[in-house]
Amino acid sequence: MQASKSFHAPPEAPADAPADIAAADAAPAVPAASPATLLPQGCTNFKLRQLMRRVASHYDTEMAQCGLKTTQYSLLSHVLRLGPIRPGDLAEAMKMDASTLTRNLRPLVDAGWVTLEAGADARSRLVHITDAGRSKRAEAQRHWKAAQLALNETLGVERVAALHALVDDSLALLAALPAEVDHGE
Repeated sequence: MQASKSFHAPPEAPADAPADIAAADAAPAVPAASPATLLPQGCTNFKLRQLMRRVASHYDTEMAQCGLKTTQYSLLSHVLRLGPIRPGDLAEAMKMDASTLTRNLRPLVDAGWVTLEAGADARSRLVHITDAGRSKRAEAQRHWKAAQLALNETLGVERVAALHALVDDSLALLAALPAEVDHGE
């Protein structure tokens, strides 16, 4: 997709303007900026959502072959790597709202892939991955890897690496903004 170029048309010179000003105003329109300094066209949020929907669909199609959604695979992976872990700490590590985490954990608990067990005191709980969860995650990892390799092939490894770097840099810069509201996405 090519970015559209902005051109500034000079304002009309007043009839009584000196000849050199009138001549300068009659010059053809020039680009407002070089291509490297053009302002983004369109809504960044919309463009990111377009990309996210397409990438998510690609991964979801592959992950569906093992009966998981990509969010479920991500949860299993985080619990495997970080667990046993308190739900609040897991939500924070995954940059998601605690209520969204609870909603997303429920199908994994129901399937027997994770458990919520008593923590250090009566009020705390810990998320544990079960042996069945480890097996399901290993199965899903093969499908995730197939999706990742196919995306790398389609976009090119260099573009995917650049995308990762851009996302990481952008997230770091956006971390300074006020806390966001999670809408369960």
